[in-house]
Amino acid sequence: MAENELNISGISIAKGVVKAIVARAAEGVEGVARVGGNDITSSLVRVFTSRSMAPDSSVDAEVEDGSLRVTVHLAVFYSYPFTKLAAAVRDAIAVAIASQVGVEVGSVDVCIDSLVFPKE
Repeated sequence: MAENELNISGISIAKGVVKAIVARAAEGVEGVARVGGNDITSSLVRVFTSRSMAPDSSVDAEVEDGSLRVTVHLAVFYSYPFTKLAAAVRDAIAVAIASQVGVEVGSVDVCIDSLVFPKE
């Protein structure tokens, strides 16, 4: 098995595929500004292309004891309660992985790395 692949439930999945699913699911949650914290590269890509970019360090996925474990780093909008936002992100990621990949997620660690304040 290659280092950039995950082997779970009898299938091999490229980590990039899982990362893309996780990033898309997380970005769909109200209150999430972007996947990734204060990464200048992703900020520049977003400014010049109107697309978000999930750098390798923003999403991590690994198989541990036969279960998929996901870690996602986020920038969130100010005024959203962190615990509710993290719970919504966990649910969205678990549903997306289950529907797209067909495996259950053992855990989702949500790391809030930065806040985005509204322009006044």
